[in-house]
Amino acid sequence: MSHVPPGRIAILASLIASVALVSGCGWFRKDNDSYKLSGEARPLELPPEFSRPDTSGAMALPGQSVMASSQAARAAPSQPAAGFVVAGSRDEVFARIGQVLDSVEGVQVASRAQLLGSHDVSYQGSNFLVRAVQTGDTVYVSIIDPRGVPQTGAAATQLLATLKQALGGQ
Repeated sequence: MSHVPPGRIAILASLIASVALVSGCGWFRKDNDSYKLSGEARPLELPPEFSRPDTSGAMALPGQSVMASSQAARAAPSQPAAGFVVAGSRDEVFARIGQVLDSVEGVQVASRAQLLGSHDVSYQGSNFLVRAVQTGDTVYVSIIDPRGVPQTGAAATQLLATLKQALGGQ
């Protein structure tokens, strides 16, 4: 009997093992077609809490009907909260607002943003924005806080009345 050297057995064993690993063993195959696609083309999987529909408005508050709440929501935008209307373009009215604010005693203008149509103002200890918004042929002038909520404090009301009188607002 011929004797096979141990080095050849080791080489032969490693050759067989590498062929088995490289040939693609069936244990490692993915049968799902989604895995064959690129990462960008795969469908997005979301956790269940993100794929549920929004049901926050499903129930009306006690004492209100759904019709009453929807009618109130439609009526609210038509009523100006804290502002007035001036004829002209927004840029013209913005410039005129700046002139009036510069002439009012106690008003400090921190910044002016013409692209946004707003002046950042401090008056009688209150900070707010004087905003001009184009609404067709007219400009709506209002005083709001940085969150966009209309200001109704004494300082804001007094300054709004001064602006309305100086600009000839309606």
